[in-house]
Amino acid sequence: MRVAAPRVREDEVEFSAIRAQGAGGQNVNKVSSAVHLRFDVNASSLPDDVKTRLLALKDTRITDEGVVVLKAQRFRSQDKNRQDAMARLNELVQGVARPPRVRKATRPTLASKQRRLEGKTQRSQVKALRGKVVD
Repeated sequence: MRVAAPRVREDEVEFSAIRAQGAGGQNVNKVSSAVHLRFDVNASSLPDDVKTRLLALKDTRITDEGVVVLKAQRFRSQDKNRQDAMARLNELVQGVARPPRVRKATRPTLASKQRRLEGKTQRSQVKALRGKVVD
């Protein structure tokens, strides 16, 4: 049985409309169709292990205070941009929802040891031939 991955509820997210960047003619100067999404990870209803993994990400969209900030401006409609921002936030949460697999330490095989030593020997010979030529 698979456990459903946690999803962010819309009431935990703060949206603010802003003007989009880029081309768009006069429309871009008068319509606030882009959306800024702010999501406070620490104050959310996500499970604690998911919060920890989300805050541990090296992502520029996560502030030092633990707030995820996304900007959505792909569409001309504010509603579509809002949906896009929520989808991207949920995608980010889904990415950290499953705990990483624990790595089992293994020993290198005999063949891999031999390949490593052959490579070192070749490199040593190349470097030895770089010396001055003596007649």
